[in-house]
Amino acid sequence: MNITEESVLQFHKGGKVALKMPRPVRTVEDLCLAYTPGVGKAVLRLDKHPEEAFDYTAKGKTVAVVSDGTAILGLGDRGPTAAIPVMEGKCVLFKSFAGVESWPVVLDNCRNGGAKTGPTDPQRVIEATQAIAPMYGGINLEDIAAPACFEVEDKLQELLDIPVFHDDQWGTAVIVLAAVRNYAQVSGKPFNSLKVAMSGAGAAGMRIRQMLIAAGVAQVISSDVHGVIYKGRPDLSGLLLQAAEDTPCRTLEEIMRGADVFIGVSVANLVKGDWIKKMAPNPAIFALANPDPEIRPEEVAAAMGDTPYIMATGRSDFPNQINNVLCFPFLFRGALDVRARKITMGMKLAAAEALAAAARIPADEATAALYAGEDLEFGPKYLLPKPFDRRLRALVAPAVAEAAIREGVARVTSFDKEAYAAALRAEVEA
Repeated sequence: MNITEESVLQFHKGGKVALKMPRPVRTVEDLCLAYTPGVGKAVLRLDKHPEEAFDYTAKGKTVAVVSDGTAILGLGDRGPTAAIPVMEGKCVLFKSFAGVESWPVVLDNCRNGGAKTGPTDPQRVIEATQAIAPMYGGINLEDIAAPACFEVEDKLQELLDIPVFHDDQWGTAVIVLAAVRNYAQVSGKPFNSLKVAMSGAGAAGMRIRQMLIAAGVAQVISSDVHGVIYKGRPDLSGLLLQAAEDTPCRTLEEIMRGADVFIGVSVANLVKGDWIKKMAPNPAIFALANPDPEIRPEEVAAAMGDTPYIMATGRSDFPNQINNVLCFPFLFRGALDVRARKITMGMKLAAAEALAAAARIPADEATAALYAGEDLEFGPKYLLPKPFDRRLRALVAPAVAEAAIREGVARVTSFDKEAYAAALRAEVEA
């Protein structure tokens, strides 16, 4: 593919999102029903029964994609206006892959002291998002820099009775867990025996660690720009303090020795081939820094020779791409359809398990045709399903919905999982 600046700008010309009217106004009666005088009856109904906004407005099927543009993937802090194409893109993916309506909400004036540059003021993002929340059935936070993103997500979920999900944190974590699950199966190693070495302790790194531990991984030792996050390190606070492990290791190279899995969510060209060779037999190397990974696949291949290993990156031009589009559309679809109040750890774990299971099912002809020349048979080069696998909507969303009901966070409690999955399949095939 020849992706040039000209072709990208032409694709974006006029924007990537627009309103589609499910109730078109074509007659005088339609006008009276949609607006005055009829709309007043809907207003009075919702004034008495606010929960019915899920029935009589677009709230129940619409997500706000909220960002202040302070941590755009691979580009850093570019502010809210420059973030619009990313947020529009997110909305395109919501609709295209899961049939979820969404709208970009970029926030200005959310820096400390009201400045135009500098760190995010979490409280400003919290207040702005809370103010617009009544229109939406869920909030997808995007590209908000750490550490503010942690406080923003936690506080908004406490304040709101709709799902709040920071995709940069949890979306990556869900997909990494699915990949680690399948790595354990392919390598023949017990999942609960795996030792993981991680580079990166930002939004994604901290949540990946939490999810792996919640799922039962034996050990996760993390490092950041200052070295290993160990108990007693004097500069730790917050989530970093919670992530501290009792280890004598002080460098990334040291924690990689004997590790089964390396996960990188940090910076390019950080890892050396010699470090990979000192990992446990048949290791997994998930080098996810974008656009350039911590170590390139060809460097790993040169270091490992004929020795078995599994490689994943965040890029679409290598096998085993770890991309958030595999998670957030389907996670929100399941949550919205049962009118969940939040997205719990159990729902995230259910999404990860469903994604892992999806990769073990032979790819259908339509998916294989889109990825001609790629090996789509479950194994070392196919740990995760492809985003264009049309079956994902009916595999992941029902697992999430079922988990929401099981965990008591869904407003809908009557649920036929098989019938719901069948309806989603029909939707995709229509």
